[in-house]
Amino acid sequence: MFAAPPPLRLAVPAASIRPRPLHFAAPACHSRRVALPSLLQCRAQLRTAVLVSGGGRSLENLLCHFTSSTLVQICLVIASREGCGAIERARRFLVPVRVISPRSPVDVRAFSEAVSAELDAQRVQLVVLAGFIHFYHIPDRYANRVMNIHPALMPSFCGRGYYGERVHRAVLAYGAKVTGVTVHFADNEYDHGPIILQRAVAVHEDDTVETLAARVFAEECRLLPQAIELWATQRLRIEGRRVRILPAAESTHAPSSATTAMGDA
Repeated sequence: MFAAPPPLRLAVPAASIRPRPLHFAAPACHSRRVALPSLLQCRAQLRTAVLVSGGGRSLENLLCHFTSSTLVQICLVIASREGCGAIERARRFLVPVRVISPRSPVDVRAFSEAVSAELDAQRVQLVVLAGFIHFYHIPDRYANRVMNIHPALMPSFCGRGYYGERVHRAVLAYGAKVTGVTVHFADNEYDHGPIILQRAVAVHEDDTVETLAARVFAEECRLLPQAIELWATQRLRIEGRRVRILPAAESTHAPSSATTAMGDA
């Protein structure tokens, strides 16, 4: 039985970053066959970090999807608060967890620098925001390398304060007939970067926030892994505000050099 990678708890004060003590917890339900790709696979896989703040359902979907993948390795999970459900989900898959908690009032620069330092340390190539509710200021070196998923069809029902059930409640209150899912490249504005993939979800007459959220989440589970795989196989090219999906024949299928397929936003 493997011991789970210990979560490094980091707090971000206004002027400095001090690591907290390590915590150890061994997963009880997984064998040595789980989420441990060979060294040969690791060299070829796209090193991906997932940033989370909540229960981690989207994270677990990605962990399940990419457990046996030769394209993508989820090598790091960064949680913005202690005790969120996503931490335990990551532990079960033996993925290293770091907790970086912004102080109040939030120092965005210090918080973002702490996140970026962890990404650098793990040699992360792609960052996925999966229910990450804090603003992360993306440095130039991670431009076009951060994906976000939003539970509506951008540019509708998006922006600061639109996350989770708030989005579905707004959709129902407005009387919209169609909502959906958007995967996009994040930039330094809320829900603003170039759109990679979208999928529509019909709003039913008898929908509640819960029933609508369930159908939207089912589409999220399909769309986000698809977008990550497109990036890993160099099939995405940014042309201004548009993201063009290249035919498979035009890609090199080399995750280690995936950024060469990305144009300037």
